[in-house]
Amino acid sequence: MSRPSITIGDRRVGADAPPFFLAEMSGNHNGSLARALEIVDAVAEAGAPAIKLQTYTADTITIDADTPNFRISDGHSLWGSRRLYELYDEAHTPWEWHEEIFARASEKGMLAFSSPFDPTAVDFLEGLGAPAYKVASSEIVDLPLVRAMAATGKPIIISTGMASLSEIDAAVQAARSTGNEQIVVLSCTAEYPADPASANLRSLPTLAAAFQTLVGLSDHTMGIGVPVASVAFGACLIEKHVTTRRADGGVDSAFSLEPEEVAALVRETEVAWQALGENRIGAKESEREGLRFRRSLYVTRDVTAGELVGPDNVRSIRPAGGLAPDEFGVVEGRPFRVDAVKGTPLTWEII
Repeated sequence: MSRPSITIGDRRVGADAPPFFLAEMSGNHNGSLARALEIVDAVAEAGAPAIKLQTYTADTITIDADTPNFRISDGHSLWGSRRLYELYDEAHTPWEWHEEIFARASEKGMLAFSSPFDPTAVDFLEGLGAPAYKVASSEIVDLPLVRAMAATGKPIIISTGMASLSEIDAAVQAARSTGNEQIVVLSCTAEYPADPASANLRSLPTLAAAFQTLVGLSDHTMGIGVPVASVAFGACLIEKHVTTRRADGGVDSAFSLEPEEVAALVRETEVAWQALGENRIGAKESEREGLRFRRSLYVTRDVTAGELVGPDNVRSIRPAGGLAPDEFGVVEGRPFRVDAVKGTPLTWEII
């Protein structure tokens, strides 16, 4: 069943358009506005249609506490044992940077929007004219926040990392309760970096059927193989973290794409989308010339009337035009009715 298309800014998102790539900057600015603008420039040059930020402060997303509940587990591959407040303070994008980042994106022909992490962030982003909103995986259970985003009437993109089917349903229903039907549900594995084996791309058609929405992928694997494959399962929007160079470090750099990889992803996901084509089997218009060169039965040397058809004078060769190769057993031993020169297609008229 086909899904509806939506529009984010001036970009169409849906089955009738190439996959929409959303470049997530997150904390890869490393605390530098200049680097943030450099990332915008780099991914714009690579062909990304949109850049996304995360709008929070350490105080709006958590509190400054140091009990076990407020620390990441020791075994975490990237952020083990770090305090939430400390991590978010390092990773957040200062709100005073947003306007300049949005302006730079617009200057480069890109859209810019964000994931708000509390209602004050929604109000702030509305003031900047954000064209859409993204619900981060951990915020999917904050239904009042989901409603606040959806109530703006802008498209809402819901990431589903860790979420059960019922939790996804609750979030989708919360968005729809505001009258907003511009919803994209993203399959996501909230693992950093994620193992491709945990992507479960076969779940994308299930999400589309269950919620009657567009679907996409928020991907934390390394490289572009998983997002390219997701297009075959219906992904119309793909989100990946981006940076200028992973070697520069940063809270999310380990699983982020560099500009050359962004360019490859944009290019190859469009190729994958084009390859979907139609649900039909048979010769395509582009194959019409090839049909002329299928094998058929031809006279392979000059023959005279009365000679018998045999392997010494008739063979299955290219091109088409003669009887089907399987007819040789029927015509073998029959006399030629007329003289025929080498290269004559064998037809019923001449035997």
